[in-house]
Amino acid sequence: MSLIILAHPNYDKSFANKTIIEELKSNNMNIEIRDIYALYPDYDIDVREEQKALLRHRNIIFQYPFYWYNMPAILKHWFDRVFEYQFAYGSKGDKLKDKNFIPSFTVGSSERSYTALGFQHFRVYEFCRHLEQTAYHTQMNYIDPIYFHGTSIAAGYTEEEIRANARLHAKKLIQTLIELER
Repeated sequence: MSLIILAHPNYDKSFANKTIIEELKSNNMNIEIRDIYALYPDYDIDVREEQKALLRHRNIIFQYPFYWYNMPAILKHWFDRVFEYQFAYGSKGDKLKDKNFIPSFTVGSSERSYTALGFQHFRVYEFCRHLEQTAYHTQMNYIDPIYFHGTSIAAGYTEEEIRANARLHAKKLIQTLIELER
């Protein structure tokens, strides 16, 4: 069974992230979804409940829109609170050891903009080092991020293009989960 930590500040209006979650649900994936914006609109994270959820699952998926080269603020806050000393790291902090850490996110701009000569100047992977280090520090297995570009209507993408790419993204995520269960 897999856990999805969903961190989208405006999930109901999302084309990409909402489609990904809907696809996962429609494929009868054995998943638990924790929409942390819905659970904690005041950012008052229930650390023990979140830790219990992590302990129940082998695959931990972090699903979110890529914001300012990073994750939404609530997800950073979630990590700060939930991945605490002696739970996620420290001399007794091995509770997440050997679990799979799977970043899954959507990127508004084009792939071309995330190149050395593009508008963003760096590839998306270069902005993910902190995720990789978090996984290593907590003894988790880091799985390369699953993501796709072009999720912004403002950047000229259509709703149908975004939804079609989100469905492909969900298929990649499903395939990754199947492979991890082998």
